[in-house]
Formats: sequence, C-alpha cells, structure tokens
Amino acid sequence: MTAEIGLAPPAERKRRRERSPLWFAWRRFSANRAAVVGGAVLGLIVLMALLAPLITPAGPNEQAFLRNAYEGPSAAHWFGVDDLGRDFFTRIVYGARVSLSIGFAAAFCAVLIGLPLGALAGYYGGWIDWVVMRVIEIFSVVPPLLAALLFGALSGGGFWTIILIAGLFGWVQVCLLIRAQVLAFKEKEFVRAARALGASPGYIIRHHLVPNAISPIIVGFVLAIPLAMMLEASLSFLGVGVPPPTPSWGQMINIGTNFMYFYWHLAVFPTAALAVTVLATTLFGDGLRDALDPTLKGS
Repeated sequence: MTAEIGLAPPAERKRRRERSPLWFAWRRFSANRAAVVGGAVLGLIVLMALLAPLITPAGPNEQAFLRNAYEGPSAAHWFGVDDLGRDFFTRIVYGARVSLSIGFAAAFCAVLIGLPLGALAGYYGGWIDWVVMRVIEIFSVVPPLLAALLFGALSGGGFWTIILIAGLFGWVQVCLLIRAQVLAFKEKEFVRAARALGASPGYIIRHHLVPNAISPIIVGFVLAIPLAMMLEASLSFLGVGVPPPTPSWGQMINIGTNFMYFYWHLAVFPTAALAVTVLATTLFGDGLRDALDPTLKGS
C-alpha cells in the first residue's frame, strides 16, 4: 500500500490521505462477503416484518382456513396452515416482528446499562472498577437461561418481562467493550488537555470518551440482538415467554414439535426462521466489529 501511494500522482496521494476512517471501515465491511450477505438478509427480514400487513393473506390470529388445518405448503399457503386454521406464513412474518422487537429493545437496554457502567469503571478505576468487575463476574457465572426461566416463571413471562430479562443479562459484553475503549483513550493527549483546561470528569466522559467509543457501542448493540432473540425463543419454547395467541417463533416451535412426525412444516419453518435471523444478525455484527476495529488499517 505504501509503495502504491508513493508511485501515485500527488493529487491521488492527497485524496487517499483525506479519506475518513469511515470510508476504510466501509471498505473492510464490503470486502467481508459473509457480513454483507448477513446484512442483506437481516434487512430483508426487517422489511418483511414492517410490511407484514401488505404481504400476508390474513391477520396472524385469524382462523380463516379451518378447513385446511394441518395442510402442508402450497401455492395458496406458502408455509402451510397450522392446527387452528391460521396461515403459517403470516404467523412466521408476524413472529419476526415480535422477535426483532424484543431483540432491538433488549439490546437498547443492554447499552443503557453497560455504557455508563463501562465508562465509569474505565475512567475512574479503583474501587468503582473493582465493584463493576465483581458484578460482571457474578453475571458471568449465572446461566442466563436458568435465571431467565426463574424470573419468567415468577413474573408470568410476557413481552416486557423478556425484554427486561434479556437486557439484564446482555449488558455485560457491552460494559466490557466500553471499559476497554475508555481505558485505551483516557490517557490520550486530548483527554489530558481537556483535564488541564478544567473540564469535569462527567464532561470528559460525555464529550470525549463516549464519542470515541461509538464503534464498540454499535458492535455491542448489534451482537446483543441475537442473544435476546435466542433467549426469547427459549423462554417461549418452555412456556414462560410471550403468551399466545401472539405469534412467537419459540412458541411455534414448541407447538410444532408435537406434530413434527406428521406435519413437519409446523416445526421446520419457525426453526429455520429463527436460525436464519440469528445467523444473519451474528454475521452482520461480526462484520461490523472487524470493520470498525481501529487496529485495522485501511488498504
């Protein structure tokens, strides 16, 4: 790369030097085919969830096809019909709304908890860092599914309960990412200059450290989404998640396993929808993490 720049005309060398880090991040991301495909698939799933009323033949709870109950995939019903006469494609699409809503809301809660704790632990250190790290260790040794199952059983489950539980167990990774970034930047020259000019710690954290930690914040947010979706599906599968008749992939998998030997589509399609969505989100998040890694140099 250095040799190429040296042989390039002066105007070309100046243009390359003026390119922003965001340009190099986009170049790294677009070179990652798996991340691009994952992002495209995730965008398509989000678009389908938003346009659900326009692309489905009926409402998610309308028993409009009772005569066709248990019917397999066909031209009229792409994913078949479930045991209560509801179009299964419709249920899958509306289930995407539930899973993605829980995933994004839980990821927001995880950032809301992990961001201030990670920033405070990284900047102040000392006993604050010690307390935060001990709390992280406690959450790291507690199995999230078992704890979520206990909380879900005590609270009766539900949409908002799952978001709270997923956010409560998803903040740890976000906190560690923010803490590491703040530790790396708090002794930089611009932070020392702000401190010498009399800026308060709160001002430095808000206006200098957090903006420079935007990359791990984005990565932590995206990677928290599939974890929340898997937790929701697991709780719904075990019967303490989103209550029926609200469509949920975990709930549909639970019901479908009772009929899978005779009506395979009731278990296969929600399982495939969950697997594809989680895989796409994970690939997209991994691609973002690699693209936004400041240790990588643009080429």
